[in-house]
Amino acid sequence: MVKSLVFTALLFCTGCVASYAQQRGEVEIVADPLISLMQRSRKGTNITAATTNAPPVDRKNATRTTAMGFRVQVYSGSNRTEAYAEQARFKSLYKDIDTYVSYEEPNYRVKVGDFRSRAEAQELMQGLRRQFNNVFIFTEEIYIYQ
Repeated sequence: MVKSLVFTALLFCTGCVASYAQQRGEVEIVADPLISLMQRSRKGTNITAATTNAPPVDRKNATRTTAMGFRVQVYSGSNRTEAYAEQARFKSLYKDIDTYVSYEEPNYRVKVGDFRSRAEAQELMQGLRRQFNNVFIFTEEIYIYQ
């Protein structure tokens, strides 16, 4: 009985001291300024901040490389037949945009496009929302033709 009373009193005192310390403390944030600089410039990602109106590339004679960019997902589900049907439906609407089907257990995903900027992907995504359910943008490795 005495031990439980002492323990309760000690616990109460510890709680009071802890709450007092939280009321009086100051927080100083120390951050390296290079972190914010890297976040702003997205250094090393090869992702551009704005769209560019570059002339179309002749894919037959171009070299294909990869870089980080954006794709728009138009389907995610466990049905393989539905995934390929959505891919075909997209291809019938947008013949010039590449499509990619991937399987990551238990879901198939259909993603479209190889966009260097998020703005380009968002522009396509806005048009697709009327035609496809659950449209999302993903950052991933894309194909670039040079």
